[in-house]
Amino acid sequence: MTDSARVTIRLPLTALLGVFGLVVCMTPVAFGAPGLQVLYLVPLSLGFWVVRNRTVVGPDAVVVHRVWGSQRMPWSELSGLRVDDQSRIWAVLQGGDEVGLPAVRARHLPVLAAVSGGRLPATFSDAGEQPTTRG
Repeated sequence: MTDSARVTIRLPLTALLGVFGLVVCMTPVAFGAPGLQVLYLVPLSLGFWVVRNRTVVGPDAVVVHRVWGSQRMPWSELSGLRVDDQSRIWAVLQGGDEVGLPAVRARHLPVLAAVSGGRLPATFSDAGEQPTTRG
């Protein structure tokens, strides 16, 4: 990978098909009585959540984008990663705080190690090995 390599990990945009299906199924109810059109805020919010939540990993930092903002964490502030029971990845900061990485799962660890420029160990890139992370 080059020094300027960045990887964006997000939910698949095909998830918006489910949001569209919700809009179609909700239409008879929304026009059943005056004022029920406010129900369209639910699929609109879900669609915004699918598009907005993502993790951008670069050689200098990890940036977490959420619905209401983003957080940039330089690699120097990270002490490691933690994998929970559901294969979700948490960035462990130097102070012990943890930040969830949206859409990042254990299968993405080899990609994170490659983009990190050696800041994460690549020992877990082989199939079948458990990641050696703190937590």
